[in-house]
Amino acid sequence: MVSSISFCLLTALCYTSVRQKKPSLDTRRVSKEFSSDIKKQVKKGIAILQQGGIVAYPTDTVYGLGACMNMRQAVERIYQVKRRPMDMALPLLVANFSQIEELAETVPTIALKLISQFLPGALTIVFPASPSVPDIITAGGTTVAVRIPAHPIPLALIEGIGAPLVGTSANVSGKPSPLTAAEVYDQLGDELDPIIDDGQPCPGTASTIVDVTGEVPIVTREGAISREEIEKACQ
Repeated sequence: MVSSISFCLLTALCYTSVRQKKPSLDTRRVSKEFSSDIKKQVKKGIAILQQGGIVAYPTDTVYGLGACMNMRQAVERIYQVKRRPMDMALPLLVANFSQIEELAETVPTIALKLISQFLPGALTIVFPASPSVPDIITAGGTTVAVRIPAHPIPLALIEGIGAPLVGTSANVSGKPSPLTAAEVYDQLGDELDPIIDDGQPCPGTASTIVDVTGEVPIVTREGAISREEIEKACQ
């Protein structure tokens, strides 16, 4: 159920998008030295994404299914593989705040607070979409959902392709989100290009989604970050 968050300290000024200091985001805290095997898998994944392929990869929530945002045929293939209706928008993963600024038409002050506190991490923020976001990502809508993952593999893929990465779950729509490479294969099988496997299960809780496109932020899905934590951060 979608419900508004009541913020006693929220004012019109707090929600105005103005030129402000960019939030400090430290993705180094989620970086790690990959083993030679993972390096090879990531390098192969980057090459396939650059060639218009789709790749499954672990994240800090559930296994993700990715394509280069700007490669329409690859994004269409994600819809096909997931059996996902084309009128359902796809979320994007990015590696830094500059990429958020490129995707969002505006970044309200309240969003800056959320970004500073929870990203990189399990928070997806819905912004008004900028003209740079392809219609196939927004499903013809006016918003875009964006997250910076706290996991080194998707961050490495994003940096490698130099563009936002589709960040939908690697499952058939309506079925449980997979937490391991084996679970991805069970659902999607040979329809994928590579499945990057780091040998570890994903944590298993989906990201919390907060929509900041209206007058007050709305939690549209409560996931790894509680509604109470979101409320507190926005005060």
